Amino acid sequence: MKKTVVGTVLGAVILRLAMLSGAGEVLGTWVRESGVDERLVAAAVDLELGGVTAAGRLAKEAAPAPEQTEREEPAEPGEPAAEREEAGETGDIPASPAPSPVLRLVSVAPTPVPAPETEPEAEAEKPVYALDGTAELRNRTEQEIDVQALAQEGLSLTLPADGPQVLIIHTHSSEAYAQDAYDRYEASDPYRTEDPAYSVIRVGEVLAERFRAQGLTVLHDCELYDYPSYTGSYTRSGEAVERYLAEYPSLRVVLDVHRDAIGSGDVVYKTSATLDGRSSAQVMLVCGTGENGLWHPNWRENLKLALYLQNAARDRWPTLTRPIALVKERYNQQLSTGMLILEVGSTGNTLREAVAAAESFGDAAGAALAKLVV
Repeated sequence: MKKTVVGTVLGAVILRLAMLSGAGEVLGTWVRESGVDERLVAAAVDLELGGVTAAGRLAKEAAPAPEQTEREEPAEPGEPAAEREEAGETGDIPASPAPSPVLRLVSVAPTPVPAPETEPEAEAEKPVYALDGTAELRNRTEQEIDVQALAQEGLSLTLPADGPQVLIIHTHSSEAYAQDAYDRYEASDPYRTEDPAYSVIRVGEVLAERFRAQGLTVLHDCELYDYPSYTGSYTRSGEAVERYLAEYPSLRVVLDVHRDAIGSGDVVYKTSATLDGRSSAQVMLVCGTGENGLWHPNWRENLKLALYLQNAARDRWPTLTRPIALVKERYNQQLSTGMLILEVGSTGNTLREAVAAAESFGDAAGAALAKLVV
C-alpha cells in the first residue's frame, strides 16, 4: 500500500512537470508502464488541476494529438477489392463498463508560422482568395507538402451566388458522444445511436444553421449510411454525393461530418478547447490523397480548402482546431475539389461540447466561405 501511495504521489509530480513542459503525448504510456494505479494517478491529477467532469472523464488534447489508428472496413462477401471501402472510422473503440479516468490536459494555441518573405503578387494577378501561408498540418503520407507554395498559388475555389453551395453529409451517421446527465440516448452500439437528435447528425444541423446565418445555401443529408451495416458506408455515401452533385451543379463544398474516436485500451480521451469561457470540443479537417492507389489527381485543391478553413477558424478561435490530417486514403474526396472530412469532437466529448465546437467553427468557416461567393 505504501508503495502504491508513494508511486501515485511521484506520478502526480512527474505528470505536473510533463504538462508544464508540453510532454502530454507520452503521459498515458508512462502511467500504463509504471505499474501505478491509473485511477489513483487520475485522482491526484484531479486535485492538482482543480477537478474533472462529473462523469469522471479526462480531457486530453495537447499538441500533437494522439495518433489515431485508421482501419480498413472488411469487404462484403463477393465484393471486389477495388470497390471496398477506402478506410473505416478512425480509431473507434468500445465503451467501458464504467467511465475510465482520462488525463485532463488543456489545449494550447498553435505557434504561428512566419509569413513568406517573398513579395506578394499584384492583387489583380492573385487567385480569388489567397492563403496566408500558415498551417497546422500532420502529414501521414509520403507526399512532400510545401505550404508556402500552396499559399502562393492561393485558393481558386468559388461559390455561385444562386443555388445550393454547400452539402453536409455523414458517412457514419450513427456516431454519437459520451452520455451525460443532459443527453441520454438509446445506444445501437457503443457510442452510436440511430436517434439523429443525439448523433453527429445533430452536430451537422447546427453547422448548417451557422452557415445559413452567413448567407450560404446549405443542403443537409440526414440519412443513415452506416446502419444496419457498417461495411459499405463510404460506397453508399459516395453514391449519394454523386446524386447531389448531378442534381445541384451549384454545389461546390461537401463536408462529411464525423465524430472522431481517440483512446488507448479502456481509456477514452476527449478533445478540449475553451472559447470565451465556454467548454468546447475541438474540430479536425481530414484531407485524403489517394496515395494508397486510388485515383485522386486533384487532392491538392482539397488541401488548399482545408488550409483556408483552418486559417479562418484559428484567426477567431486559436484553440478550436486540431492539425489538419493529410492521409493516404481518399474518403470519396475525388468527387469534388471542395470535399473534406470534418471531425467534430471525440468519443470522450459530450454532445454539448460538440455542438459548441460546431457553432464556433460554423461562424468562422461560414464567414470565410461567404467571401468566396461570386
